[in-house]
Amino acid sequence: MPVPVTLHGRAVRLEPLAEHHVVALAAAAAEDRGSYAFTPVPSGIEATEQYVADALAARATGRTVPFATVRVADGRVVGSTRFCELDYWQGPVVWPPAPRGPLGSPLTAIPDAAEIGGTWLSARAQGTGINTEAKLLMLRHAFETWGVRRVSLRADARNARSRAAIEGLGAVLEGVHRAHTRGLDGVVRGTAFYSVLDEEWPQVRERLRRRVDGRRETARMRTLVPA
Repeated sequence: MPVPVTLHGRAVRLEPLAEHHVVALAAAAAEDRGSYAFTPVPSGIEATEQYVADALAARATGRTVPFATVRVADGRVVGSTRFCELDYWQGPVVWPPAPRGPLGSPLTAIPDAAEIGGTWLSARAQGTGINTEAKLLMLRHAFETWGVRRVSLRADARNARSRAAIEGLGAVLEGVHRAHTRGLDGVVRGTAFYSVLDEEWPQVRERLRRRVDGRRETARMRTLVPA
């Protein structure tokens, strides 16, 4: 599996998810759950313990890299996100194509493609720019450290908020898989698939940098305005 890493930004820090994040994660998820209709977010300590245990078990297979999302200003855990569906293309061509784990030692493996998913934020952290900077950090790590060819993202086709956030990153809509799976509400749903390719990354990076810098400048100006 890729070596766990901490990704540092000005407003957000992404730490490797661990057992010691459980209590803070549970508190973040409990603020206001009104925006979680389409997003699997644990509720309560016991569910959060299982959530973290499942994420760490998946990490051990070399197919996911989970993070705790930490607000730099106060060190508070405000959510979680992860790289998932890590795909490794080394070795002989497999037909039909299907995601596969790393060849050789999973401790030194580097993926060729990845997905960003499992993202949720506490109610008070939503709309603050934390998600945008977190995506910038993750995309930069995927393309510039791992050297992946593609990063994918997906959302319940009904989830207008998540889809708008993904499109705001500059990701390209590949299409909607109709009647793809069941949603959290048990209803059969479509899934919207998006991607960013390595040749698109420089343009996406500049777009995200402008958005992050714009939020910083807005926040700075607010501090200069007299109350």
